[in-house]
Amino acid sequence: MNWLLPEYIADALPHEANKIEHLRREILDLFSVHGYEHVMPPMLEYLDSLLTGTGSDLLLRTFKLVDQLSGKTLGLRADMTPQVARIDAHLLNRQGVTRLCYCDSVLHTLPASLAASREPIQLGAELYGYPGIEADIEVIRLMARALKVAGTPASRIDISHAGVFRALVKAAMLDEVAERRILQYLQVKDVPGLRECCATVDEPYRSALLRLPELYGGGEVLDIVAAELPRLPEIVSALETMRVLQMSLPELPLSFDLADMRGYDYHNGIVFSAYYPGFPGAIAQGGRYDGVGEAFGRARPATGFSLD
Repeated sequence: MNWLLPEYIADALPHEANKIEHLRREILDLFSVHGYEHVMPPMLEYLDSLLTGTGSDLLLRTFKLVDQLSGKTLGLRADMTPQVARIDAHLLNRQGVTRLCYCDSVLHTLPASLAASREPIQLGAELYGYPGIEADIEVIRLMARALKVAGTPASRIDISHAGVFRALVKAAMLDEVAERRILQYLQVKDVPGLRECCATVDEPYRSALLRLPELYGGGEVLDIVAAELPRLPEIVSALETMRVLQMSLPELPLSFDLADMRGYDYHNGIVFSAYYPGFPGAIAQGGRYDGVGEAFGRARPATGFSLD
């Protein structure tokens, strides 16, 4: 049956293709109105470039092949964010703020869920060159508007901050192996596993790490962070940032989840995820990832989001 497609790969027939194209155009027009310029990176490039600053997760999701012209290993992109960072840092090379957006197919070795495609269309917007929280506020608000245009307005937008966990790990003087084990349990909120893993961690950091899976909900979470977590400078700064977001985005359904460490390998500030009723996982996500362009010759403050 030569006409069969690989698993989790599908054609878009006329009716669906028209809907996809209409929605793509609407969201790209929204980005354009807000000053975001459209870029179109190539489907494949050298593997090292595709994986810059992304950690091991993206490596496992990336198809690889050998370039017969150069003999080097190429990758079929699984995420367009590193490509856009390369364009900002190496090709555009602008001073000041740059706003870029994108929309195209990516390819995954495995589906993200049982209902997911291995060739999703990824849309996103990235803001480079401004380290202030105003940039994070802008991209979160833009993400919410894009989801509303798509007909799936966010019912909840979870906010976290990578600096909280990093500060606790650093203060507790944990090695990389211990950090990875604790992170693994924290991400799935496996409290018994986390308790066992933290058994040898010194106080007050042990209690703080065990508290993180319970720190989710409304604004009261920030009060608990202020009252119960160690007053490390990084935690104080993260708490202040999250409070500013809460006050600056009263029109959005913000909540907080201090155990949400998605993208921990490259996020170094605010992390956010949007949810919609009936979908088991996040329908859009993003965060701050300063310095991602360093490998391309120019480190830049950066924040953005993407959705499939």
